[in-house]
Amino acid sequence: IEQELDAFKIALKATRKDIAKLGKGLSDKVKSEERALFDAYLQILDSPSLKRDTKKEIRAGNWAPGALKRVIKQRVLQFEAMEDEYLRERAFDILDLGERVLAHLQISEQKARIRYPKQTILVGEKITPAAIAKVPADRLVGIVSRQGSHGSHIAILARALGVPTIMGVDEGSLANLHRKEAIIDGYYGQLYITPCKEVREEFAALAVEEQALNDELMKLKDKPAQTLDDHSVSLLVNTGLPVDIGHSLTVGADGVGLYRSEMPFMVRDRFPTEEEQYILYRQLLKVFAPRPVVMRTLDIGGDKCLPYFQVKEDNPFLGWRGIRISLDHPEIFLVQVRAMLRASLGLDNLQIMLPMISSLAEVESAIRLIKQAYNELIEEQLDIKMPKIGVMVEVPSAVYQAQALAQRVDFLSVGSNDLTQYLLAVDRNNARVSHLYDSLHPAVINALLQITTAVHRERNKTVSICGEIAGDPVAIVLLLAMGFDALSMNANQVLRAKWLIRKFTLTRAKELLNEVKKMDDAVDIRYHLEAALEAAGCAGLIRAGK
Repeated sequence: IEQELDAFKIALKATRKDIAKLGKGLSDKVKSEERALFDAYLQILDSPSLKRDTKKEIRAGNWAPGALKRVIKQRVLQFEAMEDEYLRERAFDILDLGERVLAHLQISEQKARIRYPKQTILVGEKITPAAIAKVPADRLVGIVSRQGSHGSHIAILARALGVPTIMGVDEGSLANLHRKEAIIDGYYGQLYITPCKEVREEFAALAVEEQALNDELMKLKDKPAQTLDDHSVSLLVNTGLPVDIGHSLTVGADGVGLYRSEMPFMVRDRFPTEEEQYILYRQLLKVFAPRPVVMRTLDIGGDKCLPYFQVKEDNPFLGWRGIRISLDHPEIFLVQVRAMLRASLGLDNLQIMLPMISSLAEVESAIRLIKQAYNELIEEQLDIKMPKIGVMVEVPSAVYQAQALAQRVDFLSVGSNDLTQYLLAVDRNNARVSHLYDSLHPAVINALLQITTAVHRERNKTVSICGEIAGDPVAIVLLLAMGFDALSMNANQVLRAKWLIRKFTLTRAKELLNEVKKMDDAVDIRYHLEAALEAAGCAGLIRAGK
């Protein structure tokens, strides 16, 4: 047993050294914020629970590789079961780390040094950030991975490097690709193997156009998201990890529309203290000041369970989650709110958002607790300002109470992913019914229009939208017409959204909205909007080229 414990300790140390070295190797390729994902890897590796649980398995009689496998598998299954794609992708990171530790436990022989071609496309079952870091910066031109999605660390790093990437490729397409010529079309997720001369020439021309478009987009970084007839909208970013922040700043985002505050809770073995939360929140608020940062209060439950706060229910998505847990455990909620308020001292760019609101009583109870925390800090001689408070519209009941909600808070933000799921009664992660999930469904469009109309009946109240639809080029025009004051999206979508907005007039956007309101099929609506983008010279947002 002692030998197995020692072997595990040595393997951890060796893996830590490997990860640190790979992160350092990226120093000339990407900004420090993107390299922060290797710090996240090290945090997982140094997790007390990982060490404790593996050692416990070893002391129970398992050998080190078997003990490690059991512990890693438990954590991977936990994250894979999550509905939130961003969080679900963290399972990939844990598995990659586990395999690296296992490799050192097995003392496997290192493969011969790889000779990377001048134009290298990395292809594999799963491509890791560490594998990307090994390729010389001037040689990596594409990535193809069977596993992963646009929210994975691989995709984040690929975007920072400007490398075309396809995730989730059919396994059969990856066979026998070594040393073959290929072309990647990331727009349509298509891989062309040993293409003919005509196809090569066509994509070479498209690549030139694409680069011209990217150069043009970077010129928009400091320009407003303003239509041709001078209607402005704020473009915000969704973030949860430090690695997202650096990219957000390079694209000229107007602030943070959604900070997933549960992330610091999920990488620990216990609830983070007020001081630990304060440090994280202060860093984020300071980086974006004076731009606003909307922090969502703890949104756990459903598929986002904490290892130290297990919630088991027959129907978790309709159960104890979001604001419901916070109100039932005010001691957790108050600590978090105090940390947020303290972090805003002297910056005054904090906004607090309440998740999973389904009734007015929940909002009123939460506001009372926020005011309690605020008054406590005032009594402690902290000169802080009361932040704006908002709620997320994610369930149908909130749609029908939008105006009443707006009377009680400063802003509303539509969580389009959950709202679409609840309105259509479709689990978008269920392959059998996922084709029915579409945020351009006429019912969703009508609901969004009802929300904006209701909120704007109240003076000086604003409404934003986050989720996939906020960064979808074909939907952005509709959201403009509906009257959303801000769109919150992934950082890589900001410049493209800005380009699109600056190509349209609000008048034309409203014409399109009136046209699609008469349509009764989401597919037809999407085709109609794509045609409008083509006519406006924005085809480069939905296909390769300019």
